[in-house]
Parts: sequence; C-alpha cells; structure tokens
Amino acid sequence: MTTDRELYERRPLFEVTKELVAVAQGLEKADLVLRNVRLLNVNTAEIQEGLDVAVRAGRIAYVGRADHTIGPDTIVVDGEGKVLVPGFLDGHIHVESSMVTVREYARVVVPHGTTGIFMDPHEIANVLGMEGVRFMVDDGRDVPLNVWATMPSCVPAVPGFEDGGAQFGPAEVTEAMSWEGIAGLGELMNFPGVLMGSDHAHGEIEATLRAGKPVTGHYSMPDIDRGLNAYIASGVSSCHESTRKEDALARMRLGMYAMMREGSAWHDVKETVRSLTEEKIDARFGLLVSDDAHPDTLLSLGHMDHIVRRAIEEGLDPIRAVQMVTINTAQCFGMAHEIGSISPGKFADMVLLSDLARVAVDRVFYNGRLVAEKGEMAVAIAPSVVPGWARETVRLARPLSEADMKIDAPEGASSVRVRVMEIIEAHVGTYSRQMELPVVDGAVPASVERDVAKMAVFERHRATGTRGLGFVTGFGLQGGAVASTVAHDAHNLMVVGTDDADMALAANVLAEEGGGMIAVRDGQVLALLPLPLAGLMSDEPARTVAASVEALDRAWKELGCSLHAPFMTMALLPLACLPELRLTNRGLVDTVAFRFTDLFV
Repeated sequence: MTTDRELYERRPLFEVTKELVAVAQGLEKADLVLRNVRLLNVNTAEIQEGLDVAVRAGRIAYVGRADHTIGPDTIVVDGEGKVLVPGFLDGHIHVESSMVTVREYARVVVPHGTTGIFMDPHEIANVLGMEGVRFMVDDGRDVPLNVWATMPSCVPAVPGFEDGGAQFGPAEVTEAMSWEGIAGLGELMNFPGVLMGSDHAHGEIEATLRAGKPVTGHYSMPDIDRGLNAYIASGVSSCHESTRKEDALARMRLGMYAMMREGSAWHDVKETVRSLTEEKIDARFGLLVSDDAHPDTLLSLGHMDHIVRRAIEEGLDPIRAVQMVTINTAQCFGMAHEIGSISPGKFADMVLLSDLARVAVDRVFYNGRLVAEKGEMAVAIAPSVVPGWARETVRLARPLSEADMKIDAPEGASSVRVRVMEIIEAHVGTYSRQMELPVVDGAVPASVERDVAKMAVFERHRATGTRGLGFVTGFGLQGGAVASTVAHDAHNLMVVGTDDADMALAANVLAEEGGGMIAVRDGQVLALLPLPLAGLMSDEPARTVAASVEALDRAWKELGCSLHAPFMTMALLPLACLPELRLTNRGLVDTVAFRFTDLFV
C-alpha cells in the first residue's frame, strides 16, 4: 500500500503538453503502458482489438502500438485481452445517503470502477449550511477519486413549506461558484419557482450560468409538454426524475440530459432505459446515475458497475451503457476535454473489465496509477477528520412525550375522513388518498388493521417546537415505531408508528444520539444506527454502517414491513417537491397544487 501524495496530483494539461507530445513520438518514455487491451472507444462506439495505452504525468499520451514509448523505467501491465474502458462517472449522487464520509465512500466505490462523482451535498447543506458544503468538498480532496460538487440550490427544498438549518439564495450560489471543486448548480427542485418566474430561483440560475457552469435539474411532474419546455428554457440542462420511458424520451428529444436512476430504493432503469432500447434513438443525452445508495448496496451489489450491469440486463447495448457513465457524463458537465474517454491528453482514469457484459471490474487506474485490484483498494485513504461543530445537531425544544404524537379529532366527531399518504415501493412518489378512521377518546389513532400509521415531523435545528402530524399507509407496520433524522431535505426529526409511547421513545433516543435511525417496539430499542455527523452520516467504516443498516432492515421486518429499503422510502415523506402528498414540520402539503392542505377532509 502506498500513500504517495503524487498519486492524487492532477496536473493541468498546459503544464505537461511537451511531455505528452514527446512520449507520443517516442522521444521520451511513458510512466505506464497498458498492453494488449480491447479498447472500448466511447468516442466512436466501437471496440478496438489489441491496442496499447501509454501514460505520462497522469495523462494519456498515446493510443495504438506503444512499443516506442517503453523505456527501462516504464511500468508495463499486460491487459491480457481484457476490455479497457474509461473510469466510471456518477453524474448525480448524494454521498450523505451512503451514511459515510466522502473519504470512506471513495474507499468503497473506487474498486467498483468509479473514478469520478458529481455529488450534490444538499443534505448536509440543509443542516450545516455553507460550512457543511465546504466540509464535503474538502473531505473529497487527496483521494483517488475525482470529487466534484454541485452547489445546493434548494436550501430549504421548497421555501415556505419547511424549516431547515440554513437558507441559500443567489448570493450564496454566486460565492460558491468561485470555489475550487464546484462543478455547477445542484438539482433545482424548486421547479414551481422556475416556472412562475421567481427571482430567487432565476437568480441562482443566473449566477451559475454567468460562471459558465451547468444547472442540474429536478422536474418531477408528469407534464412533459409546456412545463418541461419552460423548465429547460430556463437553462436547466439535466434531470434525474424520469420514472417512465416517456419522461426520459421527452427530455432527450429536447436536448436535456436524462439521468436514469438506479439506487438502493429507486429502481427506474427498467422503465427509463426503454427510451433507448425501444426507440433506437441516439443515446448521447442519456446518463446512468445512482442518486442515493446505502452502504449495504454499495458493498453487496456495487456502484456504477452495478447500474451499467442493470442497463445491460434490460437490453441496452453494453457500449451505449458505458458511454452513459463516461463520455456522456463528462459532456453533461463540460469536462469532456479532461475526462470521460481514453484519448490523448485526457486524464488516465481507466478500468480493466474481465467481462464486459457482466461489467466485472478487474483493475482500476486513477491518474495513471493502479488504485484497486480484484475488488480491493491498492492504496491507502486516510480517514476523515470531522469537526466538532458538525456533531450534536439535533436540537429539540424539549423531550417529546406521547401527547406530542396525539392527533385531536374535530369536537364531537365519532369518525373522520382524513388525507393519507400512500407510499409506492421503490418509487419516490406518493398517492394522496382519503380514508375514514374512527375517533377514540377525542383523538384519531393509528390503525394496524387498515395499515394506517401515524407520522410526525419535528423541527430539530433551532428548537422552535414546530411539528406536523399526519397519516401514512403502505408500510404494513404491526406495531412499534421507527424514526430518522434523515428526512429529506430539511432533515428534521421524523417518526412513523402505531404506538404513541414508542414514537416518543424513538424520537428522544435519536435526539440523545445526535441523530440517526431507530426501530422501537413495546418500549424496547430493536435496532439503532447512530449518525452523529449532522444527523446524516457516521464516521465509522462502511462495513460497520452496513451491518447496522441490515439490523435496521431486520427490525423493520419484525415490525411487519416487507418493503425493500423502507427507510429510504420513509426518508422522502417530508420532501415537499415530490407528488402527491407530503408532511413537513409546518404541516400537510398538497404537492400537486403546491399548497398546505387540511388533514381532515
């Protein structure tokens, strides 16, 4: 294992042009030559047999027959006829969803062929503001992974509907655009503001476009005609919210990059990739992204290698699939002159695959150095240093009690008709339903028989004491309660359960732990994952966090829930920019009409 800092140096092209030119002509010798590879050329969508790739100063100097570039000090690696592809790029990822730090995240994903990510740290931004964004960017330095960030655009996600730990606007975006490592504007979830001509939304767009950087989008409405056209006309160039074939097709036809998502809970590739497999259109505007991935998913299934594999399984040509995580992503962010292809002058970030169809990663090269082999890191990554101000971020007005979970019925009512959120497994949306529930002692309890659980969201950043109460169906809980401070995007303290006492216990334990996820039943903690870093992340190794996630999953099943990754589905219930019904600390939100609505019909 080497800790040589030169491994991480990315020398600008203008510093090394003479070296690269000399190596290409054989006048000087390469640092590294990969011999006898089958090159997947993403520039021309073909596989070229029996080629060599020569590297100097971390960049590719020559592609062809490279005997003339080999000297006595050149490291020569026999590719043994394996397929060589550019390093994989994730165009939209929230590292916080992996519940580990950026450095630990790199340790997990690099062996899967990932050499670059465009992270949107809006989770930590909603808790810790600009300092949180800076921490994430700084944590991504000096690792064998290109870590770029898009400046969070929606802090809070939908102004006026929730309370978070910070507020961003055009001034903050303007400042961040000058920071090293900021690649564009993060997903613009406030599409209502864009369509209504909000000065806030358009001011952020202006600041980004003035800096010559792309605006990434989040357009989750089914209107793919006037609304989508207007959204794209504002300058938004990509969107990861396609869930149907029609969504992705419409975006690509309008020149927007359609990011097709496959995360731990959101399995959209099966539908969205049909826009390419059935229509046979040019795939240049198609990207594959993860969005959110839990550590157990990354460790057991992989990262971008898994997502490319899923697209191939759905019938997509392997070459097109690789383009969608390499050159297409690089072009989306205006970086194809540096990354995304194995071409002279580009950074030497490359992956050897022992099997293209299975996307079996054999070796990973970053900056022209071997950094991972056979699924393991070949270089060391120092652990993250977490500042004290990033901890102890759960601040409640007071300890919570059963009374805080009580939903009072209208006076004199024996039953009530209520609005209920119905979850959709493996999808980000909910349905707005209406159900008749009985009144007991002047209050409306949860109903195990009808699969209706209570939900509460408590503001946890400034101890204001505000809360929202509602109902949710689809989890199948037979008792107990679950709680989380991972509650997109304001990340307030969220509790779902069938028993008021268990709900209060779950919330109070998380407050004492500084945040995390928990499952409780009959006054006993079944499973607990502490997330002390902003209430979102752990500084423990990924395998330790993954083991806790697995314990939580088992606890959910003990409570009666059989859904896949239920905590991720639950975490989106407060996000007031997704259809159709959501609950924030300010109350119940009709996200189709974008207005608060009454719990009782």
